[in-house]
Amino acid sequence: MTVKPETARLAMIDSQQATEALADVNDIVRRVRQSQIYHLASLIIIMWGALSFAGYLVTYLSPRHAGLAWPAVYVVGIAGSFAISAFGYSRTRIRTFDVRMLLALLLFIAFGIFSCWFGHFTPRQLGTFWPIYFMLVYTIAGLWVGHAFVVIGLSIAALTLIGYFFIGDTFDLWMAFVNGGGLMLGGLWMRRS
Repeated sequence: MTVKPETARLAMIDSQQATEALADVNDIVRRVRQSQIYHLASLIIIMWGALSFAGYLVTYLSPRHAGLAWPAVYVVGIAGSFAISAFGYSRTRIRTFDVRMLLALLLFIAFGIFSCWFGHFTPRQLGTFWPIYFMLVYTIAGLWVGHAFVVIGLSIAALTLIGYFFIGDTFDLWMAFVNGGGLMLGGLWMRRS
């Protein structure tokens, strides 16, 4: 079978067209990967939002139990993050929480505890420090993995500061909705992105 010269010319592309086609493929791969990361991360963020909501609610309703509630929030949150990551990895081959992430989180928390000890924070200042400290990570991560993290981080940090300066005795209730509710809403928004 012979190919007519006119047909051969139609099937060939030049190097510029090939470069553009490869760029389109790379863009699609990047968007699919970001979508998969957003899907898995949103599950983790929603879980942490629900746990934070519960922690702040306990702190508001029964402050003497806050010392037990928050370590429980962290233990359940870390275990849940591992479980969600393992479930997601089996489907997508994207690991959202592994041993390195655990070590990074533990170092991050240890530095936060040291900062709190060194700074002699009041309970209200602690309630402000930790969400802003964690939202710093969300915001920085968003510079690499997607704008949703930046929006979530900056929004929660700003609302936390508003609560610190302008909300009275209901600050912990405010934070249940701002931090816990904000993370849950942010996670749901990411699932739509």
